[in-house]
Amino acid sequence: MKRGRAGGCLLRLVALAVVFVALACGVLTFLLTRPYRGFSGESAVFEFPKGTSTSAIATQLAETGVVQSRWQSLVVRALRPTARLQAGEYRFSTPESTLQVFDRIVRGDVFFYEVTIPEGSNMFDVAAIVGQLGFVKGADFLRVARNPAPIRDIDPGAPSLEGYLFPSTYRITRSTTAQQLARMMADLFRRKWEELPKPPGALPVNQAVTLASMIEKETAVADERPLVASVYWNRLRRGMTLDCDPTTIYAALLDNRYRGVIHRSDLDSANEYNTYRHPGLPPGPIASPGLASLEAALHPADTDYVFFVARPDGSGRHHFSATIAEHDRAVQDYRRNHR
Repeated sequence: MKRGRAGGCLLRLVALAVVFVALACGVLTFLLTRPYRGFSGESAVFEFPKGTSTSAIATQLAETGVVQSRWQSLVVRALRPTARLQAGEYRFSTPESTLQVFDRIVRGDVFFYEVTIPEGSNMFDVAAIVGQLGFVKGADFLRVARNPAPIRDIDPGAPSLEGYLFPSTYRITRSTTAQQLARMMADLFRRKWEELPKPPGALPVNQAVTLASMIEKETAVADERPLVASVYWNRLRRGMTLDCDPTTIYAALLDNRYRGVIHRSDLDSANEYNTYRHPGLPPGPIASPGLASLEAALHPADTDYVFFVARPDGSGRHHFSATIAEHDRAVQDYRRNHR
């Protein structure tokens, strides 16, 4: 009888243990798979650098309200001890379970910032846009942009990265440096340039990008770009100065004296980017041209135009002329109606 009773007690203890373990596993599974949102506001930001300990990560996740308790993160880590946690910035805008949070960190599903560089932006504009992010200083980007090393292979004589910071939208993280971003932009330019069809005897890349940057700054009207290109091509063939206002503005920017308008002193400036004073193309691009302007520089329209001036109707379009007499009439019309 005693043996029977002892055996029965043992069986009951085993059964209770099994039930307890099952219940514990169920509760644990529920807690680890239950979405939790303990943060206030629309989202929670969680960031940790490379080398942060599991304990510190677990504490930070709990403190930011991403998970309910730090021990939950520690349990998940114990269940997956070989998983590699990816450093970076993570944003949570919807409730997620501890397991989901852990999986995101293992995948490196970090938050990306989008920075958009419009066509026609020069390196000063790009530095200002990048500086608004807060984690990349505009001054740092400008310093990097003055170093043409990333495009030396395609333009050995480039004075800087100006013109090669391709206009587009870039996705970067908080750990992205100014140098990395500049290289991303230069690499995208390289890919776009290689894809462009080039006619026989095409301009070298430096001259083509320089001309394209001038076209980009002169007109935002797509169908005018080949016409503007033809004007500059014709003036170059005739040995005329290009008289491009945007290059004069750029010269003033380089000299740190541009104040929003062109002065007589700007037109008389000896700066080599001043195309009113120096014939031929300036020594390098003055902005980042888009694909349409690059195509126009490589494939200008076939015209006799050597002048153009803005139309007074506010359309952004221009009047193109082949003679100085026609151009003077167009200028007078602009001045008369623009008043």
